[in-house]
Amino acid sequence: MSTSAHVPGSVLPDAEAANAAIRDLVDSADPDGGWPSEEYERLLTLWAAATTADLDEAA
Repeated sequence: MSTSAHVPGSVLPDAEAANAAIRDLVDSADPDGGWPSEEYERLLTLWAAATTADLDEAA
């Protein structure tokens, strides 16, 4: 599992990497600085695509 911080705009290869990037984003979010909603939504989209890829191939 990757422990490096996610770089916004980078391509993530799989669900595990997307999940790690989401955790990093949540852990590094500044409660007083607002929420990076666009980056969070982008990561969720990548995670969803990675977790459903096997389902799409099986169908």
